[in-house]
Amino acid sequence: MFYSTDTNAHGLPHDPFKAIVSPRPIGWIGSRSARGRDNLAPYSFFNAVSSVPPVVMFSSDHVKDSLRNIEETGVFTVNLASRDLAEQMNATSASLEHGESEFEAAGLASVTGKLVDAPYVGEAYAVLECRLTGIMAPPTLEGAVTHSRMVFGQVVAIHIKDEALTGDGRLDMGKVRPLARLGYRDYCDGGDVFEMVRPR
Repeated sequence: MFYSTDTNAHGLPHDPFKAIVSPRPIGWIGSRSARGRDNLAPYSFFNAVSSVPPVVMFSSDHVKDSLRNIEETGVFTVNLASRDLAEQMNATSASLEHGESEFEAAGLASVTGKLVDAPYVGEAYAVLECRLTGIMAPPTLEGAVTHSRMVFGQVVAIHIKDEALTGDGRLDMGKVRPLARLGYRDYCDGGDVFEMVRPR
């Protein structure tokens, strides 16, 4: 099959775009408003975009509490969404009343970062503490501004639980089994690990 995204006339019961661009790691974003209210939300448009310095990005289809909080404070955390926290991660995607804590609703511990004033998930195997470096709206081919907002943050500190490390000091992905979003309502985890060496 073939179709143009101008019309999106694919004839399928569901849009396949997000299923094709997958698996997508989940950015489980912790933020705190200027008034001190904690927020936790999962974003499947997320990834690392630089290693030196370490920079991550997540994108929101429209303005949500996470974006508002980060605009106010300039900081946020990224929590590793592992298979054992899948149900809690999913619970934090619920639409709660403004100011109601997703940490409390999902039964998760909210811990304040060491270098940033933003909450992170105490149960997470790994956490990135980030400072905002920029927010942008992706443009269209016509130069219009989309409703999406891309949030970039430089990682200034990292937490890793000791039990998540192997004997040779690697993050044990077989144990952690990081969650990723597929299309539709589907998820997968990174528990099926194999190694390949890049050819010279």
